[in-house]
Amino acid sequence: MARYLWLNWSGGGNLPPSLGIARALTERGHTVTFAGRPEMVPRVEAAGFPTIEFKQAYAQVDRYPQGSPMTKAACYLTSAAVSHEARAIVAAEAPDVVIIDAMFPAALVEAPTFSLPTAIACHTFVFRQLDRWRQIIARLDGMRQQAGLGSLPPLDVLWRAADRIVVTAAASFDAAPEAGWDSVRHVGPVLEDEKVAVPTPLPWTADDPTPLVLISFSTGFEQRAPDKFQRCLDALGGLPVHVVATTGGIVATDELKAPANACVLNYAAHDPILQHAALAVTHGGHGTAMRALRHGVPMIVLPGLAHDQPCIAETMQEWGVGRALPGDADVATIRTAAQEILSNPSYRKRALQRATALRGDDGAVVAAHEFEELAAPAPVPAYGSVR
Repeated sequence: MARYLWLNWSGGGNLPPSLGIARALTERGHTVTFAGRPEMVPRVEAAGFPTIEFKQAYAQVDRYPQGSPMTKAACYLTSAAVSHEARAIVAAEAPDVVIIDAMFPAALVEAPTFSLPTAIACHTFVFRQLDRWRQIIARLDGMRQQAGLGSLPPLDVLWRAADRIVVTAAASFDAAPEAGWDSVRHVGPVLEDEKVAVPTPLPWTADDPTPLVLISFSTGFEQRAPDKFQRCLDALGGLPVHVVATTGGIVATDELKAPANACVLNYAAHDPILQHAALAVTHGGHGTAMRALRHGVPMIVLPGLAHDQPCIAETMQEWGVGRALPGDADVATIRTAAQEILSNPSYRKRALQRATALRGDDGAVVAAHEFEELAAPAPVPAYGSVR
């Protein structure tokens, strides 16, 4: 059986699908070890996987431009100290395959030196927003250059150096591939819950006919937004709905003033809530948006910092399954959008139509098959069709 080393960026939407794929690989008899920033370690340990902390994650942070919510992230994702440590970790672990997060240039730039099969894991659309991908990698590199650490290659060079790019999105939802990207494999969404997200009793009976609304934003600390939570709670507070808000542990429940019709939780499994929900209010993370669509739930999207969130917001509005609002939308604007969606059954109808594309193969299992092929000297028995 193969040994996989996953050089990880534990952004809000990145770690859960990574853990889902690791689970599928482990169930096939392989071992998966994660290496990442300090914030990642307890989350991966809770999932039961071997974990390595990048001790140099923030060693050069003082050199990066200060005052940005991305300062620490940019240091971890691009610094020379992290690149050097990535080489050392790979050498010490001697894996059969190295998996690197698509957002991790400091590790991607070292991939050609590993002399091992290398895959990139991407947890959102690729071709629908390839220019945005290029821009965010260039922006991160710009912060590295301001730190006096020189420049890194552009995205096209970093990504094309990998043997395979595994994308946990449905191919039918992405745009048509650009020429020259034959290494890209769409496997479908991986909608894994972390251990802290468990089914949680709500204060309303299961047969209560009142429409249920879920509010959920990023679990990445860089995107912590208590004001956005409060605006959404205030907007929904005067409507005839029940509201469940999950803060992901990055906003304390006592930071928020919940209206009488709302329940605010740190964590809760979203599937049991979405099974009964009429609306989701979210930041446009790929995983949350796909989970809502899988249940046929329309959404209001208020994008956060991540580069893919405006694209996903625009896509949900383009498909007629939701409304895209600015991240700083006021209470009245959010309330009006909620009233429009809840009173217009066409949003729900179109969301249910989109849900049909998310049935079938388990994205985690198909992704595991893709990674197995990199480690195997002979063809691996198929798990199912790659979408």
